[in-house]
Amino acid sequence: MKVLAPGKIILSGEHAVVHGRPALAMAVNRYVTATVTPHFLPMISFDLSDLAYQNGVSFSALQQLKKRIKRKYQCFLQGDFKIRDVLSKPVELAQFALTLFFDMLNVKLTQGMKISVKSDIPIGCGMGSSAATVLGVARAIAHHLHIELSPDTFFQLGLEAENMQHGFSSGLDLKVSLHGGCIYIDNNTLNLRNIPELPMYLVNTGSPLSSTGECVAAAASYFNRTQIGDDFAAITQAMDLALQNNKITQVADAIRMNHQLLVKIGVVPERVQQFIQEIELSGGAAKICGAGSIAGNQAGVVLVVVEDEALLQTLCGRYQYSLVPIRGEPRGVHVI
Repeated sequence: MKVLAPGKIILSGEHAVVHGRPALAMAVNRYVTATVTPHFLPMISFDLSDLAYQNGVSFSALQQLKKRIKRKYQCFLQGDFKIRDVLSKPVELAQFALTLFFDMLNVKLTQGMKISVKSDIPIGCGMGSSAATVLGVARAIAHHLHIELSPDTFFQLGLEAENMQHGFSSGLDLKVSLHGGCIYIDNNTLNLRNIPELPMYLVNTGSPLSSTGECVAAAASYFNRTQIGDDFAAITQAMDLALQNNKITQVADAIRMNHQLLVKIGVVPERVQQFIQEIELSGGAAKICGAGSIAGNQAGVVLVVVEDEALLQTLCGRYQYSLVPIRGEPRGVHVI
């Protein structure tokens, strides 16, 4: 038994969605794969090959970890900690989610288990790797223990865990990984859309120096003192309409306008701006599709819509960026 949880990209509305504006997002064919098997010792064994982590943790140690993380999160809320200080290492997100799962459902374990997690979603690059990890682990445990849970229960569990990673999660990553497909989200209302049939590519510019929480906090002032939230909303609505009517030229125009707004709020590093400018000069369109970065030269993944793949490969080679063709994934987290 394996559980697959897809990653995601935001087509339009990143940052704006945190401030109550609409967003368009799509699950993509990059996954966290989680498996759960019985363990003969009374502990939880974690095997996270992508993080080069393999270790067993007792039930009591996991409870202590959960309490410690929650204390740190309270310190963050009070302004004494940065959000990146709440989790000491990436594996703690999966461990916290696991313990939260047991406590929320009042599950008492009678035997140990081994949890294995593998991922081909780039970490920290705006593709929802943490949300996919949380949902993949939770779904795998529920299947292993023969527990049926509603999508809303998975979402609420995931949201609390995601807050430990991002500070104040919008829940967008979780919703996309949970439901799959292409989704238009407005005021917590989900509307399914057809998966776009576009020549789409993801260009990985590298892991940002800034966390999602730091970028969201830095961009908040623009939404609080200007009308930029309305500008983002208008572009998202225009892209949604263009996608529904399969107007490729208008979709590309919306991507370009979205990019300009992201530059305005300061989350697109100069080097990434230069790369996107060259894409536009070649007739394509591109934008970051995560939180971006307020420091350094790397901004996670960039969505590129372009007809000439050879030209894009040449450009990526010059910038030393990796390039991956992508397609939409209609399924959310699921058992195979």
